[in-house]
Amino acid sequence: MDQFLVFTVVGLSTAAVYAVIGSGLVLTHTAAGVFNFAHGAAGMLAAFSYWQLAVGWGWPVPLALATVLLVLAPAFGLLVERVLMRPVQNLGEAERLVMTVALLTGCIAFARWVWDPNAPRPLVPFFSDRAALRLGPATVTWHQAVTMAVALAIAAALWFLLHRTRAGTEMRASVDDRALARLTGADPLRAGRLAWVLGIQLAAVGGILIAPTVALDAQQLSLLIVSAYTAAVFGRLRSLPLTFLGAVVVGLLEAYLAGYLPRNDYLPGVRLAAPALLLFLALLVFPHRRLRGRDRKAIPVPMPGRRGSLLLAGAIVTLAVVFVTVLDENAVISYGVVFSLGLVALSFVPLAGLAGQVSLCQLSIAGVGALTWGHLGAQGGLWALVVAVLTAAGVGALIALPALRLSGIYLVLGTAAFAVVMDRWIFTLPAFEVFGVRIALFDQGSVSVTGPDLFGLHLTSPRELMVLAAVCLALTSLAVAAIRRSRFGRRLIALRDSEAAYVTLGGRLLGAKVAVFALSAGIAGLGGALYGMQQQTVTAEQFNLVAGLPVFLIAVIGGLGTIGMGLFAGLAFVVPTQVLTGLGPWAHDLSALLIALTGMALAHSPSGVAARMRDQWAPLARDRVLMPVLLAVLSACWAAAGLGAAPGWYLVVLAAAVAVALRTRAAARQAGPDDVPPEWWGVRRPWRHDDGEVLDRALAAHR
Repeated sequence: MDQFLVFTVVGLSTAAVYAVIGSGLVLTHTAAGVFNFAHGAAGMLAAFSYWQLAVGWGWPVPLALATVLLVLAPAFGLLVERVLMRPVQNLGEAERLVMTVALLTGCIAFARWVWDPNAPRPLVPFFSDRAALRLGPATVTWHQAVTMAVALAIAAALWFLLHRTRAGTEMRASVDDRALARLTGADPLRAGRLAWVLGIQLAAVGGILIAPTVALDAQQLSLLIVSAYTAAVFGRLRSLPLTFLGAVVVGLLEAYLAGYLPRNDYLPGVRLAAPALLLFLALLVFPHRRLRGRDRKAIPVPMPGRRGSLLLAGAIVTLAVVFVTVLDENAVISYGVVFSLGLVALSFVPLAGLAGQVSLCQLSIAGVGALTWGHLGAQGGLWALVVAVLTAAGVGALIALPALRLSGIYLVLGTAAFAVVMDRWIFTLPAFEVFGVRIALFDQGSVSVTGPDLFGLHLTSPRELMVLAAVCLALTSLAVAAIRRSRFGRRLIALRDSEAAYVTLGGRLLGAKVAVFALSAGIAGLGGALYGMQQQTVTAEQFNLVAGLPVFLIAVIGGLGTIGMGLFAGLAFVVPTQVLTGLGPWAHDLSALLIALTGMALAHSPSGVAARMRDQWAPLARDRVLMPVLLAVLSACWAAAGLGAAPGWYLVVLAAAVAVALRTRAAARQAGPDDVPPEWWGVRRPWRHDDGEVLDRALAAHR
């Protein structure tokens, strides 16, 4: 009994922190209609800032607290609301989701860039110099008492704000219909601004309160938000009392698992994954009618032509050949994962681009493919690669079953919870036997991976594996393009636009979702297996949730409905990282920060940049004079680099400059003279955006 009371006190103290953070999530969603994935990251930045002021610079604790909670946190909340969220407020839910995911990635990268993650930064609990309080056989530290008292005070203050003040009424009214709220005299902008400020302040309070009890680590503190996610889902993103009840359940569950979970090699990860498991169960059990189908806006999915798809596939293979003939051995190893990670990113196209099912666990599924190939493909048999793809596809099919119950934000939360469970528990399991068959995962370490046997050749060198990955990416891109043109692709787009209409017209929702999740997971599993071959050794940390967020962001930046997004994502993820790494250790996390900043900037353009780039370069590709000139210049640069006649970067800059100049010239040649008669607009020159308005005015003048 004594031990039970001790764990209860610890659990209630942790629950108080989760309640504070979860209430900030609910407040932001209630007033602004945004589920803030970066909420925990905001608390993490507050904890680091508090450490910097109080410990790093030696400020008095009250002054450091006041600076963080009353100056830095509100300023950050105003910045997020005004610069990031207000421009996408009237867009769909997906754009707001991308913005907060980008903010989460950016905050983690910024913290790692500013504060060395290898340096310990202990924080002293509040009132640690005072004797602990006695509660029977249990001991309550002053820090725990302060934490619980702050949580109760915040609960009372928030209830009073939302239900007894005009500002709270405006906040609750603005989320459902901002235009209608304006008619009643409310100010939705003011309500949203206040919600973001208070929400970030609550995250800061939670981050500072929990930081002394855990390691001051950017990723760990940011992922504590999973427990707050669970508390918020208990409250169905609108009820503060139920959110606090959910926080108590999560906090006590973690404490009791830490105290009473049997000691063996298979269960320690259960305690770490318990909040994610509970989140997954809560998503499946609780009704979620409030968010279903809300703010969904259809984005046109481009139809890839056969000629363009073949050109893309040829460009992928040609680029790989250029890499292996120009780059040295070390550079091939560094840039070799362009095509395998491109396959992982390409898996978002059928799932999110066509079917509208957003998933944050694609890199975890890629880890399943890498594991399966690593254990079964030690002899290089191609059958093991087929098994790796099918195993990953089976995992995707299992995820599709709960996806029938979830949609929108809830589906994203479910897939994020799945990634956390895989990272914290499944991937950490030691080897075990099922019906006499030994199953090994990462076995609490790393897995060695080798290349396959192909036509009697054992592919082991980085150059051979790079070409193999490029061929797989090219063939998979062709397959995805064929799916987009097929009847199945059209049915997936119909599923994305309206599940209810899809079922009404005779579609089988279960079959469609299982098929597209399995297809997407199979592509990710293939990418993971190839990634493992190129890395030769893989660990669980390479496939966790945080590692997968930049891949998701780059896929969104490229355009989830664009077939060429796989190549774009691989290049955008690997090339800047390698270039910045060469600048020195200080630029280690700068590439992830730049990816996040780009995601924030391009969330306004959900169609992505890959389609825009294709349209910009299309005139040059169709020009029968300038395109051969460009190919000749590129071939000459390739030959010069292979012969070592000039430094590689000079040739890259030269080729890029020539390509841009020829593209500009091709666009001008296609546009033709400006004196084309109106009846030939669209025939002798491209149709322009303002041509319709010009013709309408001309016709109106002659009426």
